[in-house]
Amino acid sequence: QVQFVESGGGLVQPGGSLNLSCTVSGIIFNTRAYGWYRQAPGKHRQLVATIQQQGITIYANSVKGRFTISSDSDKAAVYLQMISLRPEDTAVYYCNTNGPTDNWGQGTQVTVSS
Repeated sequence: QVQFVESGGGLVQPGGSLNLSCTVSGIIFNTRAYGWYRQAPGKHRQLVATIQQQGITIYANSVKGRFTISSDSDKAAVYLQMISLRPEDTAVYYCNTNGPTDNWGQGTQVTVSS
């Protein structure tokens, strides 16, 4: 059964940076595309970045130019580098396959506030 474990969140001031990590198990890593999702209080979960098996990346307009998704197949890990953070980036961040499975991790809380 596939499992995702996210880490790296925290409290940061506007304009700050965070690096999120996600370890993936229970799946042959290189056979899937992955995505980072986020869910703010009272809102639906949204997809913010994806990475394909070939390394092609796609971003939501709201994060384009500020977030960078990457992966390391040797470590079976997916990363999200976030810079120039804004209060509206506050959310719980999750990773999953692109076209998500039902097996969501616990997520990692990102709070952007002064």
